[in-house]
Amino acid sequence: MPSVSLYGMKYISVQTRRASIFLRHISTVGNIQSSIIIYLSHKNSHKIIMKKTILFIYIVLFSLGVSAQWKPAGDKLKTVWAERFDPNRVLPEYPRPLLERPAWMNLNGLWEYAIRDKGKAEPADFDGKILVPFAVESSLSGVQKTVNEQQELWYKRTFTVPSSWKGRYVKLNFGAVDWRADVFVNDIFIGTHQGGYTPFSFDITSFLKANGPQKLVVRIWDSTNKGYQPRGKQTLNPEGIWYTAVTGIWQTVWIEPVAEHHITSVRSIPDIDHEIVEVTVSTNDDRNHDIIEVCLFDGDRMVSSAKGISGKTLRIPVTNARLWSPESPMLYAMKISLAHNGKKIDEVSSYTAMRKISTARDANGIMRMQLNNKNYFQYGPLDQGWWPDGLYTAPTDEALLYDIRKTKDFGFNMIRKHVKVEPARWYYHCDKEGMLVWQDMPSGDMDNVWEPRQYGGGTDRQRSEESVANYYHEWGEIMDLCISHPSVIIWVPFNEAWGQFDTEKVTAWTEHRDPSRLVNPASGGNHRRCGSILDLHNYPGPEMYLFDPERVTVLGEYGGIGLALEGHLWWDKRNWGYVQFKNKEEVTAEYVQFAKTLQSFVRQGFSAAVYTQTTDVEGEVNGLMTYDRKEIKINEAEVRAANQEVIRMLSE
Repeated sequence: MPSVSLYGMKYISVQTRRASIFLRHISTVGNIQSSIIIYLSHKNSHKIIMKKTILFIYIVLFSLGVSAQWKPAGDKLKTVWAERFDPNRVLPEYPRPLLERPAWMNLNGLWEYAIRDKGKAEPADFDGKILVPFAVESSLSGVQKTVNEQQELWYKRTFTVPSSWKGRYVKLNFGAVDWRADVFVNDIFIGTHQGGYTPFSFDITSFLKANGPQKLVVRIWDSTNKGYQPRGKQTLNPEGIWYTAVTGIWQTVWIEPVAEHHITSVRSIPDIDHEIVEVTVSTNDDRNHDIIEVCLFDGDRMVSSAKGISGKTLRIPVTNARLWSPESPMLYAMKISLAHNGKKIDEVSSYTAMRKISTARDANGIMRMQLNNKNYFQYGPLDQGWWPDGLYTAPTDEALLYDIRKTKDFGFNMIRKHVKVEPARWYYHCDKEGMLVWQDMPSGDMDNVWEPRQYGGGTDRQRSEESVANYYHEWGEIMDLCISHPSVIIWVPFNEAWGQFDTEKVTAWTEHRDPSRLVNPASGGNHRRCGSILDLHNYPGPEMYLFDPERVTVLGEYGGIGLALEGHLWWDKRNWGYVQFKNKEEVTAEYVQFAKTLQSFVRQGFSAAVYTQTTDVEGEVNGLMTYDRKEIKINEAEVRAANQEVIRMLSE
């Protein structure tokens, strides 16, 4: 029977040729819970039409009711996706493509919220409605209020577990919450997660009532730039390169049914030299010796398979592999099952790819980055990942994909994800579209001395024991989130000395955790002789003022050509770029000239370059696009041609 999904409800389309049809509606938006069963008989056609009309009117009224409780806050810029935004369908896509289950329930939508002094009990009365998963400071949240380090942000909603899940365990999943989240189910405190960029889950089965509405409360504390935690470019006082703070739930929340013993993670690492992919499947109890089976597919054709116990690495053969690259982003589908005494008890869908990132000397003895054992110049923009309407959160999945596709349209093959981590679907889109990714660790605990033009200069910050422990905890979770995405090829622990500490130790720890990728220890310095890469920053034009004969040398940031376009500005004043021009033609000419200069440095030793930046962000107007993505500020054809010419410098 065909079905149509509407946020917060699921209804089965009426088929009048059948004698009877039952329509079940389960609504879980905000405080609305209902179950409606409509019996339709085709004995009298006009009654059927009336019933269908009533159903349609109910759905419309329900949607209008949700819309009436929410509207964007403030008068700042909006993207086109926000302008046609449907609050009844908030990011409805399954949020975890590398471990996907068919049955799930999206908990995005209207929740209650309250802002209270830190340390207080759950409020008796909440302040109003907030649209999850948009940060409370964002327009799309419908709130747009600041939360400081002396306050906590409270969320509350109810939900109903589908009756079809009876007898199964229920997991509550959060894509990301900034920064510390305490979670309560039916007034029972069930756990805490600390870290603003990574997913976490709880088994809530034992805390659910036998039936009826279930109460969910989340308490958030986030000190932003007043504490040591990783926060990227967030600040309580936005200006210059520092942007509006992000607090609270900013990625999808969902529940799903699972078996008592179930799959929790899938890690896949390709090895094209040995024609295998190493797959490690973990469960909620790896001591249980139930059997894991992994099947690898090229389209409908099964390539290979392997069996083992959970937590153990399987070497799955992939002979004559079709290699993944930006030019040919080939993905192999994976079906993974868990069996107990020969009976399948869990199954998930995933994918992987065969590709390799490495370094080697070229014919002139210069260390080069290689993709799939061939010299390959990586060229892309510095991507901040901010949105004028959703801040950290793109208004729709279509918007999330747009920036990636447009980057590829510009002729780039790489993105440096700058001191931010994206939802899992962003990395999925990079995998699918063929976009290399450098993943930064979001900065925190800053105030180092930065000496970018000295090799071995600058200080490592003295962090507290608590700050150091938290860094490793969050960096490890970020790596775990990204490790199976073939698009992610480089780890960047530090940027421009921001919070940089124990550089050699952090680099070695990162390399040990994932030997399959390169580590860029400190983009822009302070430079240490460790890792795989020496990364220089220079504005506005390219310059090679240091060179490492033992490691790969890259230009990790340059550019910043500014163009302020009236009608597309976050602030009327206070807008800036490293250099300022008056129109698209001048910006394009300068960009092309920089690209030509870059070519000479490629010959001398640069193996990659990063241009600042994809879009304008708040007061920064040095993007290739405006902040609202409504205007492209360069001649696309000329920029694409220039970029492709640079990339071809190392092509074989």
